[in-house]
Amino acid sequence: MAIIDWSAEFELGIPDIDREHRDLITLINELHAELGETSSAAEIVARLRTIYQHIADHFAHEEQLMRDSRYMSYAEHKEDHEILLDDLRDITEQVEKVGGYSEDRLSADLEYWFSTHFRTHDARLHTLVRE
Repeated sequence: MAIIDWSAEFELGIPDIDREHRDLITLINELHAELGETSSAAEIVARLRTIYQHIADHFAHEEQLMRDSRYMSYAEHKEDHEILLDDLRDITEQVEKVGGYSEDRLSADLEYWFSTHFRTHDARLHTLVRE
């Protein structure tokens, strides 16, 4: 079972960004599937680090687009990106320290990002790009 199902609302209409969104959802769903198996803490940490790096790269790409477009809500949007990255670092550190993993916490963070973030921050960016 997928933790996040792809939705057209995740598309900005920019092929590279849209591909990155799809790739991130795939990586997240692969992590979710592994958790149901007998994955070690080291395997989970490695997967979380891969997801973190892909998300950080995606955010850098999106933030460059915002700077190039002189996007008025850049600071607010970037701050939201930083919150998610901080949460992912915290989850990774938890797994490293105690071998535990809060699937509920990751699910909540990712649900926020792929629903609230896309419906607000990315929707406004989408409108700017289309104009």
